[in-house]
Formats: sequence, C-alpha cells, structure tokens
Amino acid sequence: MATYVVTGGAGFIGSNFIFHMRQQHPEDRIICLDSLTYAGNLETLDSVMRDSHFRFVKASITDREAVFRLFDEERPDYVVNFAAESHVDRSIESPGVFLQTNIIGTQTLLDACRHSGVKRFHQVSTDEVYGDLPLDRPDLMFTEETPIHTSSPYSASKAAADLLVQAYHRTFQVPATISRCSNNYGPYHFPEKLIPLMIINALHDKPLPVYGKGENVRDWLYVTDHCRAIDLILQSGRVGEVYNIGGHNEMRNIDIVRLIVKTLGKSEDLITYVTDRKGHDMRYAIDPTKINRELGWSPEVMFADGIQRTIDWYLTHQDWWRNIVNGEYQTYYQQMYGSR
Repeated sequence: MATYVVTGGAGFIGSNFIFHMRQQHPEDRIICLDSLTYAGNLETLDSVMRDSHFRFVKASITDREAVFRLFDEERPDYVVNFAAESHVDRSIESPGVFLQTNIIGTQTLLDACRHSGVKRFHQVSTDEVYGDLPLDRPDLMFTEETPIHTSSPYSASKAAADLLVQAYHRTFQVPATISRCSNNYGPYHFPEKLIPLMIINALHDKPLPVYGKGENVRDWLYVTDHCRAIDLILQSGRVGEVYNIGGHNEMRNIDIVRLIVKTLGKSEDLITYVTDRKGHDMRYAIDPTKINRELGWSPEVMFADGIQRTIDWYLTHQDWWRNIVNGEYQTYYQQMYGSR
C-alpha cells in the first residue's frame, strides 16, 4: 500500500485526480492537503470523506510547521502538488499572493520531501509557462524544449516553481517530475473559468462576457485524461523529466461559447465582448509526443463528447455550483469539522 499526499485536492483537477486514484488504486491511501481558499470546495470531496483510505487536512502548503508535521505523521511515498493560485485575472490584481503560494509553497513541499525521503514529488504545472504562439503559425507547438517565456504573474510564479523543482532535483537529488498541461475542462470546474461560466450564465440568460474578439486559441483536454497522465508519470515517468500533456484539440474561445449557446438552445445575442485581459496570450498548443512515446499516453475523450458530458454534469449538479455562486460552499468545512 502506497501513501499519497495530494495538495490542492479540493480544487478542480486535484479532486478529479483523487477520484481517479481511488478507482484505479483502491488499496492506496490518499491524504488531501488543502487550505480551502476561494477555489477549494470540500463539498467536491463529499463522496470520499468517509473513506477509510482517505484523510483531509486543512492547511496551506506555505505553512512549514503544518506540512512537516503531516509528513512526519504520514511518511508519504508520493507527493502530487496541485495546490496553486491559478486564476490569471486574480494574479494581475494581486501578484504577491501567487508568488507566496506557488513559489514559497512549492519550496516548503520540496523541503518536506527531502526531510521524509519520498519516492516521488510531482509538480503539476501549466502550458502557460511557455508564453504564447502566433495565430498564423498552426505548425508551431510547445515541446518540453520550448524556452520559458511567461506573460502573467500567474505563469511567472508557476515557471519559477518549475525551476525550483528542477534545482532541488539536481542539487539535493529530490526524485521529481513535472507535467505541463493544456486547458482542462470537465466536472467540478470552478465557475470563474470560461466553460462553466458560460454554461451557468447561459442557463440564467445572463450576458456571456468574451475577452476581445474571442479569437484566443486554447488546446482543451478532458480532466480525466489529465489524471491518467499524471498517474502514468508517477508510476513510470523518468525522474528529473518534464512531460507535456495536451489534447490535440485547439479551439477559439468564441467557438466554444457559441457551441455552449447552441447546445443549451440559447441565443447568441447573449454574447458580450469585453475589454481584453492585459497581456492576454493568443494561442497555446501542446505537443504530447514525449509522453505518448515513453508512457503510451494519449487522450481518450474527444472534445465533442467531453463538452457534452461537461454540460450535462452542470445541468445535473446545480446544487454544487449554486452553493459556490452564492458563497454557501465556504460554510461546508465548518459544518463538517466545526464541532470536532
């Protein structure tokens, strides 16, 4: 039986990874470490909260005392770091919070890994560390050798964390891997993000705010495919390596919004163009050749199927996102643990 510490496990991708691991490796123990900031929702983990192989710990990855205490208690074999401030717009408004969590928090985890001798530390990064690509060069894609060239405080903080992980591997021999993934979508996606925001606003016949002209291109990957890839990297990936994870599914933002509108039977008159984001990257495109060649990974969920699954999930789980929209999800932790 292996023990995993999954940081940021109450967030979108982290929670889906926990569900994946409970299904694929039911004998293993999962400890979720999450500070439950605005994007962390304990309700998401309701189905595993009473699982004897699962433990939830409320703490920040920047809290050295709490992190070291947890590692001393659990002696984890694997640490997967999803914990991060990740909303680009918020990073433009408050960069310091992103530097503290994404860089200092990662360093704290790396120090704890050195202290406890983990088998593997895995850093979940982003394709945004590569900057962007021109719209008129569809032949260009990000590879693991693409130079880091960040555009926002968020991506700069993630790039700094990646470099720190690589430095700890080289200097201290921490057994680490890094993955850089394209845009994820699927169940439990926080409503600030493009796809859930458009679904929820369209359901309420509210304006659908689209940055600029909506021509920005993203490579979309269904979240369960991302979770499979991380699992493979943990089991078989080469220590010290970076692996790009991409869906080979590039779409313009405006085309995704129009697809959601059409699927929900709404009018395109809801689409509203707003002032573009500062430093907005134009195009992301991931080349996942390396992970396919070395680990045999490729995406299984095509976008047409994945987006329909996602829309259906938001239609059938309205209590989950309504609690977020009205702020009630923040009380769930107190209800679960306030009397303990």
